[in-house]
Amino acid sequence: MNDEIKAVILAAGKGTRMKSDTPKVLHKIFEKPLLGYVLDNVKNIVSESFVIVGHQAEKVEEYVKKDYTTAKTVLQYPQLGTGHAVSMVCPELQNFNGQVIILCGDTPLITENTLKNFIDYHNSNNSDLTVMSTIFENPTNYGRIIREKDGSLKCIVEEKDAAQEEKAVKEVNAGIYCLNWAKIKPAFSQLKSNNAQGEYYLTDIIAWGKSQNLNVNAYILENNEEIYGINSRSNLAHATKIMNERKLNELMDNGVTVVDPSSTWISQDTIIGSDTIIYPATYIEGKNKIGSNCKIGPCAHLRGDVEVADNCKIGNFVEVKKAKIDHNTNIGHLSYIGDSELGSNINIGAGTITANYNPLTKVKSKTVLKNDVKIGSNTVLVAPVTVEEGANVGAGSVITKDIPKWALAITRAPLKILPDWVRNYLLK
Repeated sequence: MNDEIKAVILAAGKGTRMKSDTPKVLHKIFEKPLLGYVLDNVKNIVSESFVIVGHQAEKVEEYVKKDYTTAKTVLQYPQLGTGHAVSMVCPELQNFNGQVIILCGDTPLITENTLKNFIDYHNSNNSDLTVMSTIFENPTNYGRIIREKDGSLKCIVEEKDAAQEEKAVKEVNAGIYCLNWAKIKPAFSQLKSNNAQGEYYLTDIIAWGKSQNLNVNAYILENNEEIYGINSRSNLAHATKIMNERKLNELMDNGVTVVDPSSTWISQDTIIGSDTIIYPATYIEGKNKIGSNCKIGPCAHLRGDVEVADNCKIGNFVEVKKAKIDHNTNIGHLSYIGDSELGSNINIGAGTITANYNPLTKVKSKTVLKNDVKIGSNTVLVAPVTVEEGANVGAGSVITKDIPKWALAITRAPLKILPDWVRNYLLK
């Protein structure tokens, strides 16, 4: 983190093509908002982030305030374009003399490493202003990077304002900028709105910088998928697939077996140890940590805030949420473990449920199973409840009280057998 670098993240747009009541930047990939990915990718680089909000500002503000202590929101109203959006932070950065990186809140695939390389390029070229660009064979909808005959950067032209010759250019604006703030700040009071949209374009700071004889450059990003923007549900699905493939390849490169990558989905914020096997049709979302030599799936669902130690099994059709599971514990199949703490050497029988939610009070309570506990099949553990070390619970039980060490707990009703009942019923 550098005290001399701050971030401005554009997150004020409506996202009309999403056709949603949810602000575009709060749509999720693996249960994490798009904006969260951008904020996370700058948090180790900058000392402070400013999120420009507009459409449904209160919802975006609530998310930022809840999850990011080094970020604050700045309202853009009315919304008069990207240049106008950045100008909203000028009062906040009145006396700031460092660098500002500008990003879009709907580009979750950008990486921290790319941003670091971008800033290094800016500094090594003694730039006053650097824009990130990339190459697309089909550059439709992107602003075009226009260069001088000597190859130096001239300006950026938005597609709606581009001449036919300019539209043929395949180098496009990636929407990420690095500015020496003190030198570029005056541009935001001098931008004009004489364009097809009648807006103040952020892209116009390039031509402004050139007119001021500042050192303006473009950094070409080789992997163009990193600046893939989310404007529709189709874009969201495509970005999710890219992010998932990226994560699965990373895991496999580090010693994790993914039996069927085509049916396996694992969040970017999940850590998995070597020699763990992920079986088909497994979906892991949120932030999790899974140890080594584990077996997960098939058809398992980890919903976030899950910690699994070494040598554990989370079997088929098991759902786990907000749980800590110690080593050598087995949850075989058809079970739900939520808001729970499980010790080591535990065996959970099929069909076990931790009943963690009271629908009347809307309170979620915790289930604690100590080391060496054995839970029989088709058991309901009604939280809050603790099963102490070594205790066994008989199959088919409903546990509503704490169970002491090494005890057997069982709530089975007496078995009744009525001879010839079926035959007599059918003969009536």
